[in-house]
Amino acid sequence: MITAALRMFMELGMVQKFKIDYETLCRWLLTVRKNYRMVLYHNWRHAFNVCQLMFAMLTTAGFQEILTEVEILAVTVGCLCHDLDHRGTNNAFQAKSGSALAQLYGTSATLEHHHFNHAVMILQSEGHNIFANLSSKEYSDLMQLLKQSILATDLTLYFERRTEFFELVSKGEYDWNIKNHRDIFRSMLMTACDLGAVTKPWEISRQVAELVTSEFFEQGDRERSELKLTPSAIFDRNRKDELPGLQLEWIDSICMPLYQALVKVNGKLKPMLESVAVNRSKWEELHQKRLLVSAASPSPASLQVMGEDRN
Repeated sequence: MITAALRMFMELGMVQKFKIDYETLCRWLLTVRKNYRMVLYHNWRHAFNVCQLMFAMLTTAGFQEILTEVEILAVTVGCLCHDLDHRGTNNAFQAKSGSALAQLYGTSATLEHHHFNHAVMILQSEGHNIFANLSSKEYSDLMQLLKQSILATDLTLYFERRTEFFELVSKGEYDWNIKNHRDIFRSMLMTACDLGAVTKPWEISRQVAELVTSEFFEQGDRERSELKLTPSAIFDRNRKDELPGLQLEWIDSICMPLYQALVKVNGKLKPMLESVAVNRSKWEELHQKRLLVSAASPSPASLQVMGEDRN
């Protein structure tokens, strides 16, 4: 994956344009990989996959010609760094547990602020500044864009901004030349890449969903044992059979509307939307099968009643 990441930087022209030292880039990539923890889902593989999808969208949908070179560098680096030092628990857990991160960054985009600061720490380490040859203005702009890109992966912020984006797109008022419109678009692009597993072929998409769920279950176990709380359905391993229905809710409320809006901006992204629809149909099949099994199998309560009737 390191070799592939290097190739993406080369093919996007970032190494040449910003005179990035090749040895420094290699060292930086290796350190970024090292600073992802061995958690089930939010690990280096996830970061690489998010970056690869961004690369694909930039190169195949023509965004490489629309975004500035600094913007492209920011979202590429942002994808690789967006979950640095993730601990396998979400922002809500940080708040509920009163973790050190919550105390340090507050309860708004707690993890995302940490991921950004961790990225800055790596860049400031000796021999890791891949931005060393940028002009002062380029560097200032880049760091601001990098922070925006990483913070954009907080779903709470996504919900806050997506309504405006959807309205601009539906009314045909989206304008690449308006800074606020570009800012919102980059944020939506980051979210689309972060959620990109839902656009993959079914077997891959399902495997990723199961990985995410396994990580969620570990958080749910901690909520139950450490915080004495009852975890919500998606974090409760005792309700693991509800996964298909929960995936349908996830796709319908979060994923599908975003990819539909992006396709309106650029029709070349339609294959992604079509893949989401295919995966949704697969989850629907599994959900319906579960409902049939549930209907055919008596509940524990009904079994108890049947037992009482026999006595």
